[in-house]
Amino acid sequence: MDERAALARDLFEAAHLTGTFTLRSGTVSDQYFDKYLFEADPVLLERIAAGLAPLVPEGTEVLAGLELGGVPLVTALSRMTGLPARFVRKEAKSYGTCRLAEGGEVEGVRLTVVEDVVTTGGQALVSCGDLRARGGLVDHVLCVIDREAGGPEAFAEVGIELRPLFRMSELG
Repeated sequence: MDERAALARDLFEAAHLTGTFTLRSGTVSDQYFDKYLFEADPVLLERIAAGLAPLVPEGTEVLAGLELGGVPLVTALSRMTGLPARFVRKEAKSYGTCRLAEGGEVEGVRLTVVEDVVTTGGQALVSCGDLRARGGLVDHVLCVIDREAGGPEAFAEVGIELRPLFRMSELG
């Protein structure tokens, strides 16, 4: 078994849950990938970062991890690639520096956004728009799992390419 197939199997075994789950998009699903179960495992997280590393577009200056699930992913991927990271809040804090992204500037910087699981794009699309509004150059989003529920199309509508490590149909 090659590493990609082994990673897909291990990711599925670690994080796939069955039951009734309401997703952020409002969709009800009988399957759920609990990202914290794969992000909390340091060995699995490192393997995921190694899988994501080749997906980082050439010209990326900074990796931007979205709160909360994208933060451990971007940290591991930053270590793997040597690229600096930013930690992106769902909304700018209203005190102190009042920043949306922690760790450095985003204005004029070519950012690749890092997300965990994408369904319709939801919060990741909002965050990409917020980063662009602050002068960040965002053309790519990486994710661990694309649930194949319209995410790539939604990103394409705003000129962003979604690059998933796995599509849901590749897992299990």
